[in-house]
Amino acid sequence: MEWRIMLRRLHHDQPDSFSFTKENLTWAKNQIRKYPEGREASAIIPLLWRAQEQEGWLTRPAIEYVSKMLDMAFIRALEVASFYFMFQLQPVGEVAHVQVCGTTSCMICGSEELAEICKKYISPNQLQLSDNGKFSWEEVECLGACSNAPMVQIGKDYYEDLTPPKLLNILEEFENGRIPPPGPQNERFAAEPASGLTTLKEFPNEKLRNNASVDLAVTLKDTVTWRGTSKSKSKSKSKSKSKKQEN
Repeated sequence: MEWRIMLRRLHHDQPDSFSFTKENLTWAKNQIRKYPEGREASAIIPLLWRAQEQEGWLTRPAIEYVSKMLDMAFIRALEVASFYFMFQLQPVGEVAHVQVCGTTSCMICGSEELAEICKKYISPNQLQLSDNGKFSWEEVECLGACSNAPMVQIGKDYYEDLTPPKLLNILEEFENGRIPPPGPQNERFAAEPASGLTTLKEFPNEKLRNNASVDLAVTLKDTVTWRGTSKSKSKSKSKSKSKKQEN
């Protein structure tokens, strides 16, 4: 599989401005209060993460906004944003951004075939929007679900024990406005042996529909609930939209 380029830069098309919603601003101020006076910059990661959750990706105006909140030099905030790969410095799919685990366990179990599905269904290149702007994808390193390999992360949740047809079906569900339940996709309850439990057989798995993680995701229904506000849409998106209308 292709490995992503390690050099990370800000996207060439940026929105004009950024500001937290009223709810997120209150949340951000509460995060800052957790740190002693003079150490407010320690809140940089949670604030950048909330900005990304609000907009879908981390824009330059968002980084500048957060750096001002924390009384930091912009370059210091940019260093954090560009160092951690969990921060997306380019637009991602409006419906879903798919992260394919490509590390050892998943690679052995078929992650390369999952990447091929992403190349065909979404785009041939990583971190490139699909033609309709709904999806994007990338290969990432270990996501910690080795017992359920191969797997992908979509939004906040894990889709595990995948095959190419199952991943394709999941993507089609998202495109049709439905959020398929996350977790194991081969009828496993959690990460027990595929052949069945060998210990703790008295645990009433058969009485529970989902494990705790999946049950919480199904209850919250926030797998991919972020939606950028109109002012946060990048200029590149608006340009491509106008071109499609002209055609």
